[in-house]
Amino acid sequence: MKSSKLFGLHSVQAALDYSPDKIIRVWIDAQRDDKRLGSIVENLKTLGIEPEKTDRKKLDRLADGNNHQGIAMEVELPGELSESDLKDAVQVLESTALFLVLDNVQDPHNLGACLRTADATGVQGVIITKDNATGITPTVCKVASGAAETVPVYQVTNLARTLRWLKDQGIWVMGAAGEAEQTAYQVDLTIPLALVIGAEEKGLRRLTREQCDLLIKLPMSGKVESLNLSVATGVFLYETVRQRSLKSK
Repeated sequence: MKSSKLFGLHSVQAALDYSPDKIIRVWIDAQRDDKRLGSIVENLKTLGIEPEKTDRKKLDRLADGNNHQGIAMEVELPGELSESDLKDAVQVLESTALFLVLDNVQDPHNLGACLRTADATGVQGVIITKDNATGITPTVCKVASGAAETVPVYQVTNLARTLRWLKDQGIWVMGAAGEAEQTAYQVDLTIPLALVIGAEEKGLRRLTREQCDLLIKLPMSGKVESLNLSVATGVFLYETVRQRSLKSK
């Protein structure tokens, strides 16, 4: 079993809300006494979990010097789901499909940030590659701030095959590429969609690109050629939310 340390009121509350069965151990600052922390402690006790009271120095060590707000938690790491799980999920979708596909993304900070944005924008699942890519790690969980527990992550062996299958289900596959002719603001993102983002610096692989129905880009007015992967992902996803919100009205 792989485990990870979470810290801070928001991350701990997310674990309580979405994966209480994954909680292994909890530490709290013996000197801190405030309403929000007290509420979390009461919720933990309701689950039969008795937090260990300790000093701030130990919490600082557990949180690697980050702001822990008086609480740290050890949790079992969430696991990746399979291609079979993805197919089951697609078959029972009750709303317009929105999947985020990460093609060989290797930086756990980027995956964590993408998961956090995916949670905020209602993405129904994040699809990652099994080889040459990061999976769910303690760093991913920390950056995701609870989203690793709320957003399904599907790990697939053959991404091109998975994209072909998604298209067969009526889901459009759009890849992000700087050389695309159209921007995200010029295309319809309200259709069933799988948004594909390429790896850091390398972009989309050839076989992945060939499976895309359309390539789209973000307008770049400055001198830099591209945005950080997770930042660009956020812009694409929120433009999708904007378009869908307007359509629903």
